[in-house]
Amino acid sequence: MWKNLLQRRFSLTRSRTLSHAVVHRFISPPTATATTPLLQFRCCFLLTQSQPLASFNFHFHYSSFSYSTQPQPQNAAVSSALDDDAKFPTGDFQFEPLTGWKKQLVKLKMLLAFPWERVQHGSLLSIKLRGRITDQLQSRYSRALSLPQICENFHKAAYDPRVAGIFLRIDPLTCGWAKLDEIRRHIFDFRKSGKFVVAFVPSCREKEYYIASACEEIYAPPSAYVSLFGLAIQAPFFRGILDNLGIEPHLVRIGKYKSGDNLSHRSMTEESSEVLNQLLDNIYTNWLDKVSSAKGKKREDIEKFINEGVYDVDRLKEEGYISDIFYEDEIMAKLKERLGVKNNKKLPVVDYRKYSLVRKWTLGISAGKDLIAIIRASGSIRRVDNLSGVRSSGIIAEKLIEKIRKVREIKQFKAVIIRIDSTGGDALASDLMWREIRLLAASKPVIASMSDFAASGGYYVAMGARAIVAESLTLTGSVGVVTAKFSLGKFYEKIGFNKEIISRGRYAELLAAEQRPLRPHEAELFAKSAQRIYKQFRDKAALSRSMTVEKMEDVAQGRIWTGKDAVSHGLVDAVGGLSRAISIAKSMANIPEDRQVTVVELSRPTPSLPEILRSLGTSIIDVDTTLNEVSQDSTFSNGVQARMDGIIESCFRN
Repeated sequence: MWKNLLQRRFSLTRSRTLSHAVVHRFISPPTATATTPLLQFRCCFLLTQSQPLASFNFHFHYSSFSYSTQPQPQNAAVSSALDDDAKFPTGDFQFEPLTGWKKQLVKLKMLLAFPWERVQHGSLLSIKLRGRITDQLQSRYSRALSLPQICENFHKAAYDPRVAGIFLRIDPLTCGWAKLDEIRRHIFDFRKSGKFVVAFVPSCREKEYYIASACEEIYAPPSAYVSLFGLAIQAPFFRGILDNLGIEPHLVRIGKYKSGDNLSHRSMTEESSEVLNQLLDNIYTNWLDKVSSAKGKKREDIEKFINEGVYDVDRLKEEGYISDIFYEDEIMAKLKERLGVKNNKKLPVVDYRKYSLVRKWTLGISAGKDLIAIIRASGSIRRVDNLSGVRSSGIIAEKLIEKIRKVREIKQFKAVIIRIDSTGGDALASDLMWREIRLLAASKPVIASMSDFAASGGYYVAMGARAIVAESLTLTGSVGVVTAKFSLGKFYEKIGFNKEIISRGRYAELLAAEQRPLRPHEAELFAKSAQRIYKQFRDKAALSRSMTVEKMEDVAQGRIWTGKDAVSHGLVDAVGGLSRAISIAKSMANIPEDRQVTVVELSRPTPSLPEILRSLGTSIIDVDTTLNEVSQDSTFSNGVQARMDGIIESCFRN
């Protein structure tokens, strides 16, 4: 159906460029307002290298991106920056039930739906949230949980007359807080339809309860693992290990807060402690505020409750944090009674994956004529794909640039969303994508929408957009550079290895001679290269955000900010999720607020053979995962790595 839609709207040549696109429809709320490493450690950190970036001469000016709802300059005071956030459309969801002939038309469409789209009336939509949740679309054969598909299922179920409610099983989660906020937002939106959401939490920690608190009812089994003890950060340090191995790191850090402490120190520095404490304060405060609001309790009472050490599920029930203590089968029995299902009949349940195949068209959620493209960029940033032939994950710059250029050529796209979930990667790749996004933004509105992470190289990509939207707890910024080279001479002695180099040229051994420390003239060039990389990053950030270099220097320095704080410092324009980014894109494209638009996702992933075999129950698939991991770990990226420190990434995912 979507292919026919595209063919009607584009010329034949244009439709070919979108042959793998996925088309979604967005309902606007009527109330919305206007370097090759010599040694690579796969622990919880990645380093930048010292090979300099190519030189570019950019002469863009922010004025070329002028539009009617342009916010005030980002170098204004904090209060002004927060006022700017309020000027953007909110993108809030407003449920509008189908009535009259539209309701009858939906019934007819359901009769014409494909067999795999059939859902029994009075069904319960079952969604299991556990582990990692990716920001990328997944194929129908993939096991991975996909945030866009989870959110779409909530949206479809709100309008689907066959779905009576949602049963949400929440197991331990390892995704970031921004994705959790997006899911919570869709739970509350779904509840506007008058339908219920029931949560079952067999393992209850802060992240699991954060999601559950948005649900109408919360249940846990008598044997539930409860550990509501608060939030903590663990920062590992490897300098002791390196010293024991005889490995001496040579680090150059540009930016007061740009960390390499886990290599150069045995304990946390004052700067790292400052950043981590502020981030933890923001996350913990947000948790208390959101939970207290959802449960109708005072924040101080919740904090006191947590500080007592909550490990007993009975206490959760006594204090009103959960509805009751039931096993899953007992919950299902209660739901059968609620839905009027006879005891001898089975409760109709539709699984998340099957429901993902239901098209919005069958539910009367029609597509709008105006098109907005969404390009997703998730994972580590690389410039080119693997040469091994194994499909690589992450952001491949040459592929993403190809999509950006195609979107720029297609006039039917009124605006573009760049959806980012990345801690960074190759700096050259980030710069090339920034350039293409700037070119795209010169011809049509481009909005960057941040997920869990958009830091370092991830922020580099985002800052090319006209406006940036982040979740309150998105980790972003990290405008800084840390470069490292390891001296392995003592380590080689311990293992009986020797290496000799014959060279020509004063600096020929700068990257090759890891068996000795850097010589003074080499160390000087090493530092100059790092300084140049930082200056390039900082100056382009200042240009993109309409700041003076001095103002950007104040908020850069390699510091990581939450999305909420980034707004107050001019690094981000508004706090919100994808729906707000789309609403802002509509405003910039002069699309009326109450008009529906079609969001075209570029592009749907092609299922791999292992994924197909896995869906058939074949255990051979783990080979594919292993091969991918081996390929990723053994492939060294050439060039500078602009990446957020791994301490932040690993600790806030857990």
